[in-house]
Amino acid sequence: MKKNLLSILILALLLVNLILTGIMMFSVTSTNKKTAALVGQIASVIDIDLKAAGGEEAEVSVPISDTVTYDIEEELTIPLKVGADGKDHYAIVSVSLSMNSKDDGYKEYGETLKDRQSLIKGEIVEAFRSYSIEEIKTDESVVKDDILARMQKMFDSKFIYKVSFRGIMLQ
Repeated sequence: MKKNLLSILILALLLVNLILTGIMMFSVTSTNKKTAALVGQIASVIDIDLKAAGGEEAEVSVPISDTVTYDIEEELTIPLKVGADGKDHYAIVSVSLSMNSKDDGYKEYGETLKDRQSLIKGEIVEAFRSYSIEEIKTDESVVKDDILARMQKMFDSKFIYKVSFRGIMLQ
């Protein structure tokens, strides 16, 4: 009789446990959906703020048929900012600019970019001089973004949408 009573008690506790687990799963699942929706809304708000602060330039998508490249023909030898080791370092770099041929700025400046090559080189040199060799080795895209921002500011247009290094040597 004791064994049957104990078996019935275990079965009753098992059923209670199963019912409480089901109730808990439904309450946690609905709370989890609400939390996921809230996190999604917060992430979308943060993403909008980041794009407004300047993240938009990185997402420019121009079809290859509308892309025109301008290569600065000579390699530039640029002294870098003195790094942690206290030594002088140099960058030898070849730069290419990607331009959107459908942009109004390209129609105004694109064909005559060669006439402004010394100004462009000056901006590239100034951008490189503000970084040490360690910073460039850590993240080369920081320099590219800086040069791009300088080009867009100089021409007061976003027809130049990408800066590429055809070759870069750091010494």
